Amino acid sequence: MPPERPLPYPVTRRVDQVDHYHGTPVADPFRWLEDDRSPETAEWVGAQNAVTAAWLAGIPWRDALRDRLATLVNYPRSSAPEQKGPWLLYARNDGLQNQPVYYIRRGEEGPEELLLDPNQLSPDGTTRVAGLTFDRQARYIAYMVSHAGSDWQQIRVLDLATRRDLPDVIDRVKVSGIAWHGDGFYYSRYPEPAADAGEYSARNEDHQVYFHALGTTQDADTLVYHDPEHPQRFHLLGTTEDERFAVLSVSDRGQGKDGNALLVRDLSVADAPFVPVWPHFDDQMSVLDNDGDTLLVLTNRGAPNQRVVRIDPRHADEAEWQDVIPEHTDPLENVSLAGGRLFASYLHDVTSRVEAWRYDGTREREVQLPGLGTAMGFMGERDATSVWYTFTSFTAPATVYRYVLASGESTVYRAVTLPFDPSAFETRQVFVTSKDGTRVPAFIVARRGLVLDGNNPTILYGYGGFNVSLPPQFSAMRVAFLEQGGVYVQANLRGGGEYGEAWHQAGMKANKQNVFDDAIAVAEWLIAEGYTRSERLAIQGGSNGGLLVGAIMTQRPELARVALPSVGVMDMLRFHTFTIGWNWIADYGSSDDPEEFRVLYAYSPLHNLKDGVDYPATLITTADHDDRVVPAHSFKFAARLQEAHGGTAPVLIRIETQSGHGASSLSKQIEEAADVYAFVLANMGVTPSL
Repeated sequence: MPPERPLPYPVTRRVDQVDHYHGTPVADPFRWLEDDRSPETAEWVGAQNAVTAAWLAGIPWRDALRDRLATLVNYPRSSAPEQKGPWLLYARNDGLQNQPVYYIRRGEEGPEELLLDPNQLSPDGTTRVAGLTFDRQARYIAYMVSHAGSDWQQIRVLDLATRRDLPDVIDRVKVSGIAWHGDGFYYSRYPEPAADAGEYSARNEDHQVYFHALGTTQDADTLVYHDPEHPQRFHLLGTTEDERFAVLSVSDRGQGKDGNALLVRDLSVADAPFVPVWPHFDDQMSVLDNDGDTLLVLTNRGAPNQRVVRIDPRHADEAEWQDVIPEHTDPLENVSLAGGRLFASYLHDVTSRVEAWRYDGTREREVQLPGLGTAMGFMGERDATSVWYTFTSFTAPATVYRYVLASGESTVYRAVTLPFDPSAFETRQVFVTSKDGTRVPAFIVARRGLVLDGNNPTILYGYGGFNVSLPPQFSAMRVAFLEQGGVYVQANLRGGGEYGEAWHQAGMKANKQNVFDDAIAVAEWLIAEGYTRSERLAIQGGSNGGLLVGAIMTQRPELARVALPSVGVMDMLRFHTFTIGWNWIADYGSSDDPEEFRVLYAYSPLHNLKDGVDYPATLITTADHDDRVVPAHSFKFAARLQEAHGGTAPVLIRIETQSGHGASSLSKQIEEAADVYAFVLANMGVTPSL
């Protein structure tokens, strides 16, 4: 279906904008697209969407593909329950609901009761609910509401006795938890923005911690902590399960620091101050809970693969720390607590391995998981006798298991029935040698009996940043691609957390090119091994993964037929000037620094597009309410790509409305997936059987 001549793209006005970075002039002719409130920007968005919609409408089987996606995802699925006092809380989607619905029951045998249905909060189903948090006595649940995919949140409080919301409403919440203490809770927020500031693009600064007492208005809330001299710090406050300690985590990522300081206040002592437990910002410190007077802390201090230590806040010198769970050769991804145990979740070649430990540092046992995949959960109260967890893989849907603490036995708690047979597909893990000799893992998912003749439509997905791992995860929607002979490849690139902090650091700041080299090596391996060829290869990634796609298509435009950068960070010289983009300096560096500027400028996708190059068929996806990676990144990249592109393959941008950093509802997910898969297959010359 690819056209034989270039598409008539909307003409994007150029302006004479030149910035100077340490003596280097850098043109930014599409700077005006950063103004998301401008009528001219809105007109540009409309014109671009019209071209994209017309191109996609020309695919005769797109609607059938969308219907198939809806069929595949139409099955009941539930979260693992959370127990608090007598209550079990869980979420369930009966199939095609835009948002999961929250239910509650008294004990495992009690009748199911509807607690909260987010689908009733907006006519288009784009209002989300998250962060449901019981108070200690299980009388109330505080929860967060976000609209149209925005990161801005509002906190509301539900009375469990009446099943009605209290009048309490907390606004301007972002990067926050809900930490109960007595008849109130702590939260983090930003000040009201200036009248002329863009709601979804202005820089967010001066993160503040407040305490809200139930029954009062937000303007009566008590300011607990802020630091106006360091406006680009995050301040997150939590409380221990017994509510004795308030734990304040302070990060300084805007200054390039990848760790956090830790301060503690003993709430059992009137007017006690915050006491520094760890005053530095180069190591990560996370308080799991207290054990009497001491704190159990997950940290990578002196342990790149992380460990758990015991710290007495009255004697917090590092020499006094005691190992509870020592560092292992496998990275410790996270630790959850229940029934007096610490459940340590490790990654072994990117699959889960879970161990149960006692607070005294005794290893109780390894949890016998159902297979190789991803396990999450194991959370409960200190007196819990059993907990729940979910287990999933590329070919197994997220299934809820119950784990009995005394015996270590796991049994299926909620099985899943799918509208297709997942056993028709199989997963293989391979290890590819990157440019510098590093061994890079990748998962390959395809139909059983795949023929390696170089003709298989293949999507290579990657991320590679921010210590984020990509373990096996199930996707019913992905089956729509696999059914057509497609191959899905998930590469575990440096910059992620798959092999601990060393793996992360090998793909950050001056080492960022390693991430792109890793992905390129996987693509070349797939071609060499006969899985696919360049004409049948697509490269996909979102957010930091969108940057990955942009870098690959500018460095190796001939490598893949299709590029799918989603909500990508494309302007590496200005990312830190929007919303909380300064937070990424810890991973990327900053153009304000002369040496880091040179690194960023060398790979910044926006600045490395060259006139006359035959770029891959490209579908850029972004959204109007993305206030994390603002759509200006994608807008400017699309304008420059359309201007520079020397080939005939379509280079389009799809701008979703009422969505943010990812689709804001299931219906929008289905629509976007249909457009993406249709774009991929059409540009590869593949007509699906539907």
